[in-house]
Amino acid sequence: MAFICFALFLLSSNASQRGGWNQAEQLVVEGATPVQNFFKQTVRMLIDLWDDYFYLVDVRQENRRLKLELDSLKRENGLYREMVATQKRLTDLLKFKSAVGQPVVAAQVVGLDPTGWFQSVVIDKGTTSGIKRNMPVVNSSGVVGRIVSVSPNYAKVLLIVDQNSAVDCLVQRSRDRGMVRGRSARICQLDYMVKSGDAKEGDVVITSGLGQVFPKGLPIGTISNVKEGEGTLFKEIKVTPAVDFSKLEEVLVMLQASSEEQENLSAHSMN
Repeated sequence: MAFICFALFLLSSNASQRGGWNQAEQLVVEGATPVQNFFKQTVRMLIDLWDDYFYLVDVRQENRRLKLELDSLKRENGLYREMVATQKRLTDLLKFKSAVGQPVVAAQVVGLDPTGWFQSVVIDKGTTSGIKRNMPVVNSSGVVGRIVSVSPNYAKVLLIVDQNSAVDCLVQRSRDRGMVRGRSARICQLDYMVKSGDAKEGDVVITSGLGQVFPKGLPIGTISNVKEGEGTLFKEIKVTPAVDFSKLEEVLVMLQASSEEQENLSAHSMN
């Protein structure tokens, strides 16, 4: 390669002195120039490849760093949004607690019924927190259920959507009475509403205060469908629960005296 360059240099120098190339010089030029151009292009390609390789390495490293930063920001954003959502739920619970006007215990849902036979959840508070069987459980939206089993640190809540649940109720608008029973994970039915009763889609259903479990006036749900029952004296009424049980995370257990304690208190006050 060096020889070819030197020969071309000499030819170029002689050509400038004589004013042209002879036949021998033309042959040298014709043979050497393509070879020189090939080596020149090869060297340029190698240089470009080398530069691009290091550039791509830097870009790859930069992309990796930016991806790690993006993942970190996504995690932080997710945690922030979770904190905001939790704060909103707790704020709503505090407002509801103030409106209830009686002692309550806040608890978190920590599990579902392990047997799968019941629509129930497990909360992280028990007898050490003053919780007893049949105490009502609510959240800021309305009635959740009642305590059916309790241990020192945990309790089981039977949800109102369970088929074994029954809550005496009122249609808030008309004041007609009935009984809300669980039907499925997302729906309840209002039983024992006579055909002459006044119930319409969109009516709010609340607790009646009877049954010695739930205080009067707590939201149970909204009537979603009303039909005249065939071969029966009662209407067929479906109720959509006020509580979204698929998103149940925090609850309030309303601390109230048991029925025996209430009877003792009543007898004591009469004396």
